[in-house]
Amino acid sequence: MGKMAAAVSSAVTLAMEPGEDAFRKLFRFYRKSRPGTTDLGGVIDFSALHTARGAGSEAHKVIRSPLNVSSVNEHDAHRAGLQPVSKWRAYGLEGYPGFIFIPNPFLPGYQWHWVKQCLKLYPQKPNVCNLDKHMSKEETRDLWDQSKECLRFKEVNKQRPRSLLEKLRWVTLGYHYNWDSKKYSADHYTPFPSDLAFLSEQVATACGFQGFQAEAGILNYYRLDSTLGIHVDRSELDHSKPLLSFSFGQSAIFLLGGLKRDEVPTAMFMHSGDIMVMSGFSRLLNHAVPRVLPHPDEESLPSCLETPLPAFLPRDAVVEPCSVEDWQVCASYLKTARVNMTVRQVLAKDQDFPLEPTEDLKRDISAEDCCHFSDKNNQVKRARLDLNS
Repeated sequence: MGKMAAAVSSAVTLAMEPGEDAFRKLFRFYRKSRPGTTDLGGVIDFSALHTARGAGSEAHKVIRSPLNVSSVNEHDAHRAGLQPVSKWRAYGLEGYPGFIFIPNPFLPGYQWHWVKQCLKLYPQKPNVCNLDKHMSKEETRDLWDQSKECLRFKEVNKQRPRSLLEKLRWVTLGYHYNWDSKKYSADHYTPFPSDLAFLSEQVATACGFQGFQAEAGILNYYRLDSTLGIHVDRSELDHSKPLLSFSFGQSAIFLLGGLKRDEVPTAMFMHSGDIMVMSGFSRLLNHAVPRVLPHPDEESLPSCLETPLPAFLPRDAVVEPCSVEDWQVCASYLKTARVNMTVRQVLAKDQDFPLEPTEDLKRDISAEDCCHFSDKNNQVKRARLDLNS
């Protein structure tokens, strides 16, 4: 216990040294952290709060978060692959009103559908991905078909070139986020996936946000050496609605900070199936992912992904069957990767997009105002949107 406390103390001390903001220093600490050591002693593990395992030395910050159990009936939850809301465990954090963490509420096997959608369906055209900037539409038309054989036999040929799916870093859905202007617009829209909209609406409703409309999604694809830089999600025009985050695959460390970067963030694990909701005060806080953690047994899947999707699904389920062949591809990918879906409502009811300002009024965003979703081979810049701007 003393070693764990010392590790947490050293992390906080590192964050508070002069010359650099507290968030950036803690980000660097966890980016270089060593799994299985006391480096991670200060990371909250929400999934361990109800077990005999240690939940992290910062677990005293955790509070229970109430859910609106009667707002989502069991049948609708099942249609989306979720357990009845009465069986969910939801937590918050002292000092972070509006933040809700739900450890894996999915029914056994049902994560398979959402993983498959993230890899097989959602990257398809007309949706937009990072590869579009460097490749023609024909070349990116079906990333799954071009990658599946390579991934299926990854174990046999480890010296092979990376498949296109392994080069995927982000996909946008619905209102497509413009990485250059940092905005959404009415003329850059494709229909939002109906299954993901239904899932998001059930989660939002259970958390007290009736009427939530899933209008935009950003999917991030992480390799083991990927990070997501410090940023605030404030491009949506309606900040009264929550941001929903769904994690699948390998675990990661998530940092949730304050309104300013000189506030020391709180670290927590995100495991496969976990859902986070950022709303109210927490909707506009700095956050980041400094580390994706390799499985303790090297290239293996989290145990919750070992259970197959049931053969018989509800007749009106939004979840679809997943073939053995398709799951082989998904499993091969996820053994060294993580996928995160974030879903947002962009506009308030009856709200329209504002008219675009003239060119001379547009703000020039410099490289210093950027955070990065990056790994050793790829880097995508995102604006660090200043709350005072």
